[in-house]
Amino acid sequence: MEFSLMPIRLNHDLAIESTRDELSRQGFATGMRQYILGNLASHMETVYKKKVVPKFFKSSGRTPKNGQEVHRLMKPDLIFKYYSALRNLAQKLVWHSVLPGIERASDKLANKVAQYNSQDEKIHLNASLEIPSYISDIDVHLMPGCYHSERFSGDVTQGALYDNGLSVFLMGYLGPEMDDTGRSVATFLKTRFPKFRPTAMIDIGATIGFNTLPWLESWPDLKIHAIDPSAPNVRYGHARCKSMGMNIDYHQMNGTKLDFEDNSVDIIWSAMVLHELPRPEIKKVLAESYRVLKPGGLMIHMELPLNKDVDCYEQFYLDWDSFYNKEPFYKSFRDFDLRAGVGGAGFSADNFFTFVIPSIHNCGLTANNIAASSDDASVQGNVGKLQDGLKWFTFGAWK
Repeated sequence: MEFSLMPIRLNHDLAIESTRDELSRQGFATGMRQYILGNLASHMETVYKKKVVPKFFKSSGRTPKNGQEVHRLMKPDLIFKYYSALRNLAQKLVWHSVLPGIERASDKLANKVAQYNSQDEKIHLNASLEIPSYISDIDVHLMPGCYHSERFSGDVTQGALYDNGLSVFLMGYLGPEMDDTGRSVATFLKTRFPKFRPTAMIDIGATIGFNTLPWLESWPDLKIHAIDPSAPNVRYGHARCKSMGMNIDYHQMNGTKLDFEDNSVDIIWSAMVLHELPRPEIKKVLAESYRVLKPGGLMIHMELPLNKDVDCYEQFYLDWDSFYNKEPFYKSFRDFDLRAGVGGAGFSADNFFTFVIPSIHNCGLTANNIAASSDDASVQGNVGKLQDGLKWFTFGAWK
């Protein structure tokens, strides 16, 4: 499918105005990322196959055995240096292309968010919550200020930065509301498990609600608790959802310590969250998920595929972010034995699953429905990369 070089324009009441120069810069960042992740990435793989592998085979009598070895072999090559430098630069440009407009509107935006959230019992802030060091000590995704920074009381800059930045970063692959992951997974589950009737859900690391709201399309009466440790995300996310006509519960909370009763919810969900946590914290999230799920409840997390499920070049390619995009736990997650981790949290090994779910926006509803009727969970084709034919890797368990 074809995508415009211009970023998605936000379609809600918290959207900010960008100047023509800023829009041009955002369009350039989108186009630059399309080139890097498309043509340049393809060329880099060709160099690996046609140059690096034959040279290594000639000297060692074998092909590379894992992603770490591929990384070591590729680092000296000029194509990898170009690719990494340009991708790193493009990542920074994403945020800096939208930041001037956000800073210009910061006071007005904070006031608007405060009006949406005023006297609303569905927003739950916790000023005493300690921000974990894996957020506070690093600008994850190279995003200035990470998720949590606050410049003044009631500041929502980081929530707005994430919203506007992703409109540039995603290049249209997640649809006009940037919510394809949540919609694709929820639709898949409702088709595959038609007798499942959830009434309450926790979205762990919900940020500003992209992948939270689509669940209401599949189950309109579902009571959703969106949790995130970032106060700016909670303020902005709650107001954003409310401005879009869906007033869900938002909590400033860490998924490693859920303030919910045992056996109280039907679904635990997260999208691209666990790879940002150290492994001990992932285990806490899994254990807390087991604790709060009702018997017969479902835990499902969307992430990138594991290293054991892809070839060594794909391991190297997907682990790039762990070394160059300030996501230090990325590779550790992708090396994690998920079945063992889920079992260690209390779930039965027999109830563990992985699903590879076609993106509705990219592959169509029919492909999603066909996958829901299939038992094939193999990682084939484009899984997790912002390219044509996009599919989502998920794992989890029933309690």
